Amino acid sequence: MKLHWSPRSPFVRKVMIVLNETGQIDQVECVRSAVAMATEPNPDVLADNPLGKIPTLVLEDGTALFDSRVICTYLAERAGMFQPVSAAERFRQLRWEALGDGLTDILLLWRIERTREEKADSVICAAFETKVRATVARLDAEVDPLSQTPLGLGQIAIFCALGQLEFRWPGTGWREAFPRLAEWFAGLEMRPSFARTAVVDDAPASVPPVASQPAAFTFGG
Repeated sequence: MKLHWSPRSPFVRKVMIVLNETGQIDQVECVRSAVAMATEPNPDVLADNPLGKIPTLVLEDGTALFDSRVICTYLAERAGMFQPVSAAERFRQLRWEALGDGLTDILLLWRIERTREEKADSVICAAFETKVRATVARLDAEVDPLSQTPLGLGQIAIFCALGQLEFRWPGTGWREAFPRLAEWFAGLEMRPSFARTAVVDDAPASVPPVASQPAAFTFGG
């Protein structure tokens, strides 16, 4: 199989965690595929995915799967893992996955809006901030079931969303503001498949590192 991949993508990280957790990582060729919403579509990705997005997984028969939810579900079923036995458990995981992916989407769109600098829409940015604050607070309120439920695709999506918050939005202080959620996150961080897929900023040397950018907001403020 071939995976259009980037070490900076939180959605790719979901797939990489599942590949590692299910023992399928050696069955996939990872192809570094740069994509960005504000640039021309990558022709190599576009050839496999008309949406021009990553991750895209190309199977042995040439079938291309996208997006990360579809890919992770396929890989989990292929390995016979992360399959809740009851409808209630299945929908719990689906809900968490939607929450994690939704938070990641907001963080990505908000970052793009902020790149417009003085032209950035203040109303849109304020709405994004409100949603991020509300979502992280909701996740903190659900730490007990997140911790007590066997690992599934939902928790993986939430972990990757919080990882994106930490990578692209340094200095928000979310760990200090939500210590119980931070403890849950730190526990998963030490799991080999999660540690092995840590986000890497491989931007050109001419681009300032993410960590050097001022915090857009803080959870303490």
